[in-house]
Amino acid sequence: MAHFRVSSAVLPIAALVLTAGLFAHVAHAADSFLEPQGPIAAVQKTHLVRATLLILIAVVPVLCLVPLIAIRYRRRKQSQSAYAPNWDFSARLEFLMWGVPVVIVAVLSFYLWKATHRLDPYANSFGEAPAINVQVVGLDWKWLFIYPDHGIATVGEFGIPVGQQVAITLTTDTVMQSFMIPALAGQIYAMPGMTTQLHLVANTPKTMQGENTQYNGRGFTKQKFLTQAMQLQDFDAWVNSVRANGIPLTTETYKTLAMRTDRDEVQAALGTATMPLNALYFTLDDGDLFHSILHRYHSGQPLSVAQQPGTVSYGQESGQ
Repeated sequence: MAHFRVSSAVLPIAALVLTAGLFAHVAHAADSFLEPQGPIAAVQKTHLVRATLLILIAVVPVLCLVPLIAIRYRRRKQSQSAYAPNWDFSARLEFLMWGVPVVIVAVLSFYLWKATHRLDPYANSFGEAPAINVQVVGLDWKWLFIYPDHGIATVGEFGIPVGQQVAITLTTDTVMQSFMIPALAGQIYAMPGMTTQLHLVANTPKTMQGENTQYNGRGFTKQKFLTQAMQLQDFDAWVNSVRANGIPLTTETYKTLAMRTDRDEVQAALGTATMPLNALYFTLDDGDLFHSILHRYHSGQPLSVAQQPGTVSYGQESGQ
């Protein structure tokens, strides 16, 4: 068996190349709240930094004192340390050891309370201009974005205008999922038959990554989408492009979309030459599609096999 010896000079070069590649990826993809593109993610980053610094006040002394104590009072030390067999209490040490953590917890609690109210996903506090209404439906394994006021819907691409609040209403037509755009806002859960809300706004034009953070099967890793923050005129042009190049979101189209397929599989089934390679465009055939999906779980009757999302006969029995 042949043996190969790697030169010691190669390893540092390989490490530098790998590190450069990682930093290049991080710099290219706006997929972290550490690179905030909106006020919500900016507050989250500030809260993390503040909490980390406060906790370090207690952690750093412990990390420094433990080895110092171990060295000073080691068993084989030659010089004699102070021997105090009757010592068992020190008011100063007790005050220091308990007082500092109590103050840290109190300060953290105060800032956490402020951040919780400031980042309330239901809060409509990011400008006085009318919000863009978007309805989001979680499917296996893709997100459907419905723009009821614009008569369009998309999969794989979420377009929003810069500086204007976006009011999102979420549900799923399958298992529970978790919606998250890290560079804009924190995650929020969505469940079938129920709705939740999320308000967000982007500060600058940027392409950001969104995803589902709740594991839901084989297509979980591909349940991602691109969030395109655009200037208002570019957003209007994007809406017109979706409307011009989209296909009608009919009952039959939605049945195909709701199958247990990942983004690549549904792209092959419904994509056209005029659509992007990683997105699907639709025009709305049913103006109340979101509520028809939601109310299917409110009939009081259990769903039959034909009514289960992801099955071949989905929608045929229920007429959806």
